[in-house]
Amino acid sequence: MNREQHQDIRLGTIVQASAGAPYIAQILPYGFESFQINFWERIGDISLEQLAKEVREACGDKATISSVGMFGNPLQSDEVARDFGRCIEAAHLFGCDIVAGFAGALDGQSVPDALPKFKEVWGELAKRAEDSGIRIAWENCDMGGTWESARWNIAHSPRAWEMMFDAVPSAALGLEWEPCHQLNSLVAPLPQLKKWLPKIFHLHGKDATVDWNVVKTSGIRGGEPYVWHRTPGFGDTNWTDIISILRQNNWKGAIDIEGWHDPVYRDELEMTGQVFGLNYLKRCRGGDFVPNPT
Repeated sequence: MNREQHQDIRLGTIVQASAGAPYIAQILPYGFESFQINFWERIGDISLEQLAKEVREACGDKATISSVGMFGNPLQSDEVARDFGRCIEAAHLFGCDIVAGFAGALDGQSVPDALPKFKEVWGELAKRAEDSGIRIAWENCDMGGTWESARWNIAHSPRAWEMMFDAVPSAALGLEWEPCHQLNSLVAPLPQLKKWLPKIFHLHGKDATVDWNVVKTSGIRGGEPYVWHRTPGFGDTNWTDIISILRQNNWKGAIDIEGWHDPVYRDELEMTGQVFGLNYLKRCRGGDFVPNPT
């Protein structure tokens, strides 16, 4: 992986497993370089072996599969935990070494209350990942939960991360990070990125816009919207800074756009927004390679 061809940090998007290779074939000409293949809660009757073969053939030599995503609640569903394990075993078929998803939660209970179950479930999955040479990356979305009453995912704050990594101390466990969830919690993304970078395995390309007038005059508990999820290039974050931090620390991996959230570039403008975001990220990465004079 070299910087000259920008292969150290690839830029792509998320593809739902149900859409698969036909979807990749349609959007690949826009210049996407990587894809995260996502499942929502269950694998269902999809053959991982066949899906891996089809999506890799669709990518050809133009793109790679950065990761497999299994997004459900493995602390409350044995089936979701088993499917996460199946993704760990199959990740190499996709040519990747990352499986991403939610850490799970005991819905309605506090983050600390979930730790015994967390240790039981993820202790086993971390061992399977270690044995398979796979890394696990937890997305840090709060899914509408809080510290006192979590929903779907306890991995939504640095305090929780510290407790989780202490409960299951495995080099295979890390984070899937994005500035959007930090801004949603009114956390400055860049200082957090610098601090937690060694544990960040994958990035979602999603930003946010905070309406600070609402925050300063009404707070965040009056029901008035104060933050919106945005596609990169339309939000508050300078992604040149993000990519600079990554490269200054020799980080290698992918940033995959998490679409279908932007309140403006949605519906018939969805792919317009995603391709704008892709080209914006490419500019933040430095644009086309230009060789030095000899």
